[in-house]
Amino acid sequence: MPVQVCHSERSEESALKMDRCYYVYILASRSRNLYTGVTNNLIRRVYEHNQGLVEAFTRRYRIHRLVHFEVFAYVREAIAREKEIKAWRREKKISLIESRNPAWDDLASEWYGEAGKGRADPSLRSG
Repeated sequence: MPVQVCHSERSEESALKMDRCYYVYILASRSRNLYTGVTNNLIRRVYEHNQGLVEAFTRRYRIHRLVHFEVFAYVREAIAREKEIKAWRREKKISLIESRNPAWDDLASEWYGEAGKGRADPSLRSG
C-alpha cells in the first residue's frame, strides 16, 4: 500500500498555498500491542518509531510495525479521527486493522531497504 504524496510542487502562483496530507496510523508489536498516532510525514514518523527515536510507549513495548493508516487533507480531521480511534475498544481497532490488513503485515516493510535496518539518520530527528 503506497503512501499518497499530498504536497504539491511550489510555484510562484501557489507560493502561499501548499497542499498537505496528514496521516492517522496504527502501529503494532509482535504481541499485538497497539499504538495510534497522527503525523504529517508518515515515512519519517514510522522510521523514527522503528529506530527508537520516539521515547515513549512505542519504544518501551517495541511497537514498530505499521499495520494501518488513513490519509486526510486537513489536520483537524486527522486529529479528530485519531481521537475517535483511541477511544475505541481494542476489538474495534482490531476489526479496523483486519478489514484492510488481515495478516497484520508491516505496511512499511519495504520503505527503507537496508538503510532502515541500521543506525538512525540524525537528520530525521524531530526537535
